[in-house]
Amino acid sequence: MSGVDVNLVLRSTRVVTPEGTRPAAVAVAGGTIDAVLPYDAEVPAGARLEDFGDDVLLPGLVDTHVHVNDPGRTEWEGFWTATRAAAAGGITTLLDMPLNSLPPTTTVENLRTKQQVAAPKAHVDTGFWGGALPSNVKDLRPLYDAGVFGFKCFLSPSGVEEFPELDQEQLARSMAEIAGFGGLLIVHAEDPHHLADAPQRSGPAYADFLASRPRDAENTAIEGLIAHAKRLNARVHVLHLSSSDALPLIAAAKREGVRVTVESCPHFLTLTAEEVPDGATEFKCCPPIREAANQDTLWAGLADGIIDCIVSDHSPCTTDLKTPDFASAWGGISSLQLGLPAIWTEARKRGHSLDDVARWMSAAPAELAGLSRKGAIEAGRDADFAVLAPEATFTVDPAELFHRNQVTAYAGKTLHGVVRSSWLRGVRIASDGVLAEPTGRLLERDR
Repeated sequence: MSGVDVNLVLRSTRVVTPEGTRPAAVAVAGGTIDAVLPYDAEVPAGARLEDFGDDVLLPGLVDTHVHVNDPGRTEWEGFWTATRAAAAGGITTLLDMPLNSLPPTTTVENLRTKQQVAAPKAHVDTGFWGGALPSNVKDLRPLYDAGVFGFKCFLSPSGVEEFPELDQEQLARSMAEIAGFGGLLIVHAEDPHHLADAPQRSGPAYADFLASRPRDAENTAIEGLIAHAKRLNARVHVLHLSSSDALPLIAAAKREGVRVTVESCPHFLTLTAEEVPDGATEFKCCPPIREAANQDTLWAGLADGIIDCIVSDHSPCTTDLKTPDFASAWGGISSLQLGLPAIWTEARKRGHSLDDVARWMSAAPAELAGLSRKGAIEAGRDADFAVLAPEATFTVDPAELFHRNQVTAYAGKTLHGVVRSSWLRGVRIASDGVLAEPTGRLLERDR
């Protein structure tokens, strides 16, 4: 151990480290992991011991795709409610998306407004993405210098008028600007022409909605994105991959050295089109939940490393916006509190371990965002943890969720993995559904 005074030791027979899961004792000093020690290491004098028995000690999850919608649409969500849901679900760091709040995070002034609102309400560490719009290329470098983690853009309509999409020329212009200062562009990749050509029918039938967001829209948009990134030597990230057809394109680009990374989401990996009842618009998201065979191929892409990480894309709204008409209902899945058990439930069925889950949901998102102090249980990282009872089960009751509107596609599902507690820099912030006062910090990109 270092010369710093260790004030806390967390012990478990199952500690998930970058080298694998093993019995260990994790020594914490000043909110930082000081050392990962043998299970039976002597507890330093004056240090408190927390022994979790056989419950698993995971690195705190990092969710880089959360729509908090605060300020401006706080009836949809908010920093207080979203970060409580995150903490209850084992997430200790989140990055807020730049849209659905008013104002959107598209200028430094708007970023400062967002930070002022978030600061007293954050139960977990919270950072911010900037937005790339047709009109704000001049704002991208100042936003980057102000600490945003990168920039989000849409290639098709976003659903809110204050955040318009980029056409191909505007995409290239923004990408070139961002590449010029070494930034990251994260992209909602659906091609607007394919969407416009797809059949558009209103009504409660999920099959009609699925037909309106074809895989080709994703595949074409990703192909174009890769071409731009290759030409400009830009770093790009594909958001919420739903179409498994795009995996060969992405794999080939990675082999060629194109700097592209990819995420998928719990809903694409655990829910299927075949199970969506007509009128059940709590399942609506864009791109959509696709068929079971598509899901199988997404899991294969995860196993092969083509998909880098799993994040929530928590995109809530008020109950009244989830009308039974799939064409007009707001598109977004509320899953912030449930991502870890949802993924673990499916991963264990498919032969994956909690080491895999920690890599997909903690280490890889932290690496994506450049959060060098997050994402792993090892010396020098922040002492952020989730304590999970992986064999325990629970049935999802929307009334017990902490996000603002208790609407979720997971209602009534029985999931494996109960989050017993969450810890942020060595402080317990959630314990069996009881939340502490907010101690989250506002994060800026590592300089």
